[in-house]
Amino acid sequence: MVKPSDPKLGVALTPDGADFAVWSHHAERIELCLFDAEGKKETARHRLVRGRDDIHRVSVQGLAAGQRYGYRASGTYDPDRGMWFDASKLLVDPYARELDRPFRHDTKLSVFGVDTADLVPKAILTSDPLAKIRNPILPPGGFIYEVAVKPFTILHPDIPEANRGTVAALAHPSVIAHLKKIGVDAIELMPITAWIDERHLPPLKLANGWGYNPVAFMALDPRLCPGGVRELRETVSALHQAGIGVILDLVFNHTGESDRHGATLSMRGLDNLSYYRNVPSEPGHLVNDTGTGNTVACDAPQVRRLVIDTLRHFVIHAGVDGFRFDLAPVIGRTAGGFEPEGETLKAMLADEALKDRVLIAEPWDIGPGGYQLGNFPAPFLEWNDRARDDIRRYWRGERWTTGALATRLAGSSDIFARHGRQSTRTVNFLAAHDGFTLMDLVSHENKHNQANGEENRDGHNDNFSWNNGIEGETDDPVILENRRRDVEALLSTLFASRGTIMLTMGDEAGRSQRGNNNAYAQDNEITWLDWSTIDEHLVEHTAALAAIRKRFAVFSETGFFAGNGDIEWLAASGQPMEVGDWDNPDNPVLGMVLATLDRQTGRKVRLAVLFNRGHEQASFALPGWGWKHFGSGDLWNQVLPARSVRFCVEE
Repeated sequence: MVKPSDPKLGVALTPDGADFAVWSHHAERIELCLFDAEGKKETARHRLVRGRDDIHRVSVQGLAAGQRYGYRASGTYDPDRGMWFDASKLLVDPYARELDRPFRHDTKLSVFGVDTADLVPKAILTSDPLAKIRNPILPPGGFIYEVAVKPFTILHPDIPEANRGTVAALAHPSVIAHLKKIGVDAIELMPITAWIDERHLPPLKLANGWGYNPVAFMALDPRLCPGGVRELRETVSALHQAGIGVILDLVFNHTGESDRHGATLSMRGLDNLSYYRNVPSEPGHLVNDTGTGNTVACDAPQVRRLVIDTLRHFVIHAGVDGFRFDLAPVIGRTAGGFEPEGETLKAMLADEALKDRVLIAEPWDIGPGGYQLGNFPAPFLEWNDRARDDIRRYWRGERWTTGALATRLAGSSDIFARHGRQSTRTVNFLAAHDGFTLMDLVSHENKHNQANGEENRDGHNDNFSWNNGIEGETDDPVILENRRRDVEALLSTLFASRGTIMLTMGDEAGRSQRGNNNAYAQDNEITWLDWSTIDEHLVEHTAALAAIRKRFAVFSETGFFAGNGDIEWLAASGQPMEVGDWDNPDNPVLGMVLATLDRQTGRKVRLAVLFNRGHEQASFALPGWGWKHFGSGDLWNQVLPARSVRFCVEE
């Protein structure tokens, strides 16, 4: 059994009360503030004693689980030197596990000398039992489903209203039934830890609906998880019983304290110079490798410890299967740049509670040398934006993209075979929370982000999208059918690819964000999944694709194809692709034939996946005999419909 973390930092309940410990090198004094049950009135204050290890400690008798508390740190206030000590600011414990209320932005949070006890959430002492830890649920080549908790559940008619929009809603039988129907192996929860809105949003009457602006790494946001870690643990258990894993999307690269004009809420007030990256020659200038105003110093020992302890907490006390890391190169950054063998990444892979967990990197940030796709250490899986873009470009009809498609279908060996590696670590996806939905991808040539209040300047401009003849909404039945056909083809391509695959919630059901490709600030109907209007035809199509992927063993294998008959690339004639076929800039047709075990029959068979990106039907003469169209059992008639992907089995 994995042992709990050594409680040297944070709060540990004792038979007589509680021990408090917080790290700061530069603070002159740190005080513990205790509050009443409503978190409104301060009831006591205790000074912590600094140790030689820069851990400030105090033991208080008579305390129990449920006690509200916060810290105040005193020292030099000189932002030009990177020092934000201000005893008027109540600070959240970086090790807080539960908060009594959400964060909310207020200009007072960044004004020196103004007390913020009435604004800042109070941490709550908790006594968390150990979760039942099982082997992670995500098989090789597994299917991950990215979920934003509130948008996914807030409009679900079967979920009791009190639970809608919460983590508990994910355990509802109707939600689990949908996940099972479409063949999900693991859900990846977009951030559920406590965050604060960016300061420009309240004046626009907007709110951050994604959660990628955290303050406390361990504490779950009361809006999404009012039951704290207990609610998460119970939800994970229910999903595990259904055979579905849970992966948490965590943000360790920055915090909501933002740039020097941002709020003082936690680590900034405890020791900005030690918790964040500051330009060495200008300590008051925060490094911004994240685009959000600050960058967490993940290579600093005290931050490394906080990161590892956070991950351990979610495994030990909630039983989660793994983690996805936002802007993951920051976790491997040092003063010299990204280091694949950096101490923090190594610590994750060596920790007893973490070494068998699913670890997924978003392998880019905006700092120097920030694009690190393929460079994370095994067994990290990596989001593959090259696969996303190449598949989009192929179906958009761009020239000379047949070879790129084949490379992505085969596991992106050009990226993941570096350094002699023999298997792919790709996570293939077509769309994610950040960007167009899949239906918007085939309905808009341009982004439409006016609702974000930034005059459509935000969001990516290069989306490799198309609109099928009309931009945005339309009642034209022909265009609507063409869009659905294109989504079907894109989904089929994703499910036919080697490696782990990921689908964003609602993309299996035709969800639209009205062309908004940066909907982080749209906590409203733009991002909420309307279960009353989902496209059941697309849902059934996705379910059929998932069944194919589970039936044929080739999709559970991650080794690179050896070219010994395990994979063949065919032209429309049924003959092997030749140089002229690959070099044909407008080649509309490609055949991929895979040698595989059919788990349903127990026999080795050949599975053909045929692609026609053209706008006219094409003939495809598969070699041999007895090919049947998967699903219908009909003999292959050599006709490949326009804009389609077909799966055929040789029997």
